[in-house]
Amino acid sequence: MDRKAIASSSFASPAFESSVACSFASPLARFASRGCALGLGRLAAAALVLVIGLVAVAPSAAARKPVPASSARPEYRILYTAWIKAGNPVATVRVRIASHPEWIRWMRLRADPTRYRDFKASGRLEFGDGQVTWIPPRRDAWLQFRVNLESQRDVGRYDGRMTENWALFRADDLVPPVHLDMQDGTQSKAKLTLELPDGWSAATPFPRYASGRFRIDNPNRLFDRPTGWILVGRLGVRRETIGGTRLSIAGPTGQGVRRLDMLAFFRFTLPTLQKVFPDLPERLLVVSAGDPMWRGALSGPGSLFVHAERPLISENATSTFIHELVHVAMRARGGEGADWIVEGLAEYYSLEVLRRSGAIAERRYQRTHARLAEWAKQAGPLEVERAHGAVTARAVGVLRAVDEEIRRRTDRRASLDDVVRRLSRSEAVTTESFRAAVEQVAGGPVSALPASKAPPPQASSAGAASTPARSLPSVP
Repeated sequence: MDRKAIASSSFASPAFESSVACSFASPLARFASRGCALGLGRLAAAALVLVIGLVAVAPSAAARKPVPASSARPEYRILYTAWIKAGNPVATVRVRIASHPEWIRWMRLRADPTRYRDFKASGRLEFGDGQVTWIPPRRDAWLQFRVNLESQRDVGRYDGRMTENWALFRADDLVPPVHLDMQDGTQSKAKLTLELPDGWSAATPFPRYASGRFRIDNPNRLFDRPTGWILVGRLGVRRETIGGTRLSIAGPTGQGVRRLDMLAFFRFTLPTLQKVFPDLPERLLVVSAGDPMWRGALSGPGSLFVHAERPLISENATSTFIHELVHVAMRARGGEGADWIVEGLAEYYSLEVLRRSGAIAERRYQRTHARLAEWAKQAGPLEVERAHGAVTARAVGVLRAVDEEIRRRTDRRASLDDVVRRLSRSEAVTTESFRAAVEQVAGGPVSALPASKAPPPQASSAGAASTPARSLPSVP
């Protein structure tokens, strides 16, 4: 009897297994048969097959990388369809289990009732405690609901907006977080269809099929749902491949989005970032729009949003664009009391990438670090719930000192770059995991890394309200 597998849309830990190509088997068998026909004894033919087989297998097994176990899992198909109307903030979303619905025992959505409503489905629905549980039938399994894609991050400032000519929102909001009980050893294969008004196009971080559907695939998940930024409407889009990254820069027409300026900036800086983060996503989407969108920048899986009026490089020699792009590259989230690490790394590398690429001079780089160090004197403890402002400035100084100590102790054979490459892409970064990575690279304890304090103090309510998450600190 199969065991139950509880899968989550927010995480899943993939296992790995080795595999060896056996495409040589048929040619060798034919060769052995031919040898027997020529009068070779059976024993000699068998020995010949064994010798040639070993020669063929050895380099194949050595060269082939482990293949994720999930690649061999039986798949059931999920089809997402979203109907979006111009000027209407409410979209209709349908989730259909297009094959093997009998493999899904139940699906539970964490649905905020102020955003999601009007649920209906084949099968059975249960409601309670801000969750909707769907028990799908064995045939013709579908779930449908309506979702408000508009949201305000601050009074009058939106991080999800629907207008008569365009709409900008997080794909995460199309389908709420999902937990499900599915047959052991299976995984989803998901596609998304966007039904749009005539004349509208779409910019997403997803690969697109010839049919117009988008492929939704995250190797770290057994159940895939759309995530990242989506922009639809009457758009202007610029695309270019830089290194191994297919970059798209999109904005609504008439919004003052400087697409070619951004493209030139990324042509200058992205190669440097790719050296630090070799596993930068193959597809990167940058979306932008003007007021009333939130006047900042926000990252998402394979994508980021930046307000149209944000400068490529601020007067304090930091870059909102690179800061958020580092978040995209790291794909890391801070665990309890470790947000200073994630935010500090994003700001530290925003400066490093600008300096290493030649976008700012060494003198300006050093001057900015000096200003950050001065600002850091206003900071309290590092281990706050949400790092920003002076705390992030202090974190940059700590990380710079860690980098210098690693370089000194390894005769400059290693650096903080090696640490960030070791950080988990699927689990939260904790103070302990970061310390372990630092010590592994440095070959022992690093004095520049402050001792962990528990429990981590809470961020002040005033600071949390005035500075949104993932915002870029400005040097005074």
